[in-house]
Amino acid sequence: MPTPGPNPPDAASPTGGLRAGAVVRLENVHKAFGRLVVLAGVDVGFETGHTTVVLGPSGSGKSVLLKHVVGLLKPDRGSVYFENHRVDTLSERDLTPVRKQIGFVFQLSALFDSMTIRENLQFPLIEHTDLPQDELDARAEEALRMVDLEGVGAKRPAELSGGQQRRVAFARAIMLRPRVMLYDEPTTGLDPVRADGICQLIRKLQAELGVTGVCVTHDLASARKIADRVIMLGGGKIIADGAFDAVAASADPHVQNFLEGHYEPEEDPILLEKAAKRKRANA
Repeated sequence: MPTPGPNPPDAASPTGGLRAGAVVRLENVHKAFGRLVVLAGVDVGFETGHTTVVLGPSGSGKSVLLKHVVGLLKPDRGSVYFENHRVDTLSERDLTPVRKQIGFVFQLSALFDSMTIRENLQFPLIEHTDLPQDELDARAEEALRMVDLEGVGAKRPAELSGGQQRRVAFARAIMLRPRVMLYDEPTTGLDPVRADGICQLIRKLQAELGVTGVCVTHDLASARKIADRVIMLGGGKIIADGAFDAVAASADPHVQNFLEGHYEPEEDPILLEKAAKRKRANA
C-alpha cells in the first residue's frame, strides 16, 4: 500500500521547482485577464504520490493554477505537461483522456440536486465508459465505502449534511480512478471537526489510492495536516516552496503577512489593479 510521500527538504525555496518524478509540470506559465496579470512565469512540478498545498491571498492565482492543470485555462505563454506530454496545446477532444486521469473536488461540492447520490457518482462513468449497470452500482458503492458513507446511495444531496456532501464530491471525483486529485478549498464552510475529517480523507486517498494531490486552501490548520509540500503564490510567482514549517519560517514579509493574517494595502491585487488603471488613465 502506498504511503504519503516524505516531506520535501526543510529549506523553503522562493522560486518553486520542476522536481524529478513530477506527474504534472507547469513551465514558465503566464496568464493575464486583460491588463490584470495573474501568473507571471510560474515553474512548478507536482511529484507523483505527494500532496502539495497551494497557499496565497485571494487573487494571487491559486485557482487559476489549478485550472491550467486540468486544461480549463490555457497559458498565454509557457507550457503544461502531464507525464512529459505537453497538454496545453491539445484540443478539447484530445484533452479528454488526460482529464479522465484527474479528479476535481469543487469548493461547494457541485452535486446535482435532482439526482440521487448514486446517480451523482455514476454520472462521470456513464459519460465516459460503457460499463453495465451492475458494474456502475458496484463502483458507486466502492467509492462510498472509501469515503465512509455506505448506504446513502438512494438519498439526495439535500438530505445530507454539508460535510457529507463534501465526501460525496470526493467519491465522485475518484469514480474514474484518477491519478491526480485537485482540491479547491475542500474545507471551506465546515466546522473544525468536519474539516479534520476531510483532511483525513485526503490523506486516506493518497495512502490507499496513491493519488497525487494539489490542494488550494486558506485553511492553515488543514494545510499543515495534509501537505507534504507547500508552495505560496504572490505577485504572480512562487515566493516560497518547501515543507510547511520551512515556509512558516520564511523571512519573506509577504509570506509572513499571509500566515499571520496581516493586511497590507500595497499587497492587495484589487488595489494594485486600481492603481495601475489610474496610472494608465493619467499617462
